[in-house]
Amino acid sequence: MTSSVRELLSADARQVAPLLLGAVLTHEGRDGTVAVRITEVEAYLGPHDSLHPDPGSHTFRGATARNAPMFGPAGHLYVYFTYGLHHCANIVCGPVGLASALLLRAGEVVAGEELALSRRPTSKFPKDLASGPARLATALGLTTADSGRDALGTPFHLELPQAPAEDISSGPRVGVSGAGGTHDYPWRFWLTGDPTVSRYKAGKVRTRAR
Repeated sequence: MTSSVRELLSADARQVAPLLLGAVLTHEGRDGTVAVRITEVEAYLGPHDSLHPDPGSHTFRGATARNAPMFGPAGHLYVYFTYGLHHCANIVCGPVGLASALLLRAGEVVAGEELALSRRPTSKFPKDLASGPARLATALGLTTADSGRDALGTPFHLELPQAPAEDISSGPRVGVSGAGGTHDYPWRFWLTGDPTVSRYKAGKVRTRAR
């Protein structure tokens, strides 16, 4: 089962994105288990000199120690710390050596709601617990210590939906400035009408790539 999921994830992130909607990512941490049904993702691709340059990606200027997991095996995590406040989690896609990943933008907590709430005490409603990439990573208890770890192996588990979602929307990515945030890159995918999907916000003036 794991090998078939990894094979699916080894394709282009833009192709994988719709197939990941409705999947459930589980993290069995030391303080308990939380599972999130993924309802929104964003695809990010490669450096400026690659086959698929992406000006919105962390890899646009090339490989670094920080973004190295994006060049690694499909199914692994790329977790980064942003604005000195939040962690955001990605699942790596594509073949080894070609940067490609899906940012987990939003989801629904389907197991471990009490633990997720203890991690997200400011959430007023269950639908808010993982609505947004920082909230999702926090609810799952993910940090940069998890970057590079295999999301398909213990203490993680990724279960794909039995059938692809039928009602999917796509559009420009949230909070990405410059060309990478325009309609030329409609690489955000979400379950149409799902209450956990985050609201769209255009990017501010960017000083560096995502």
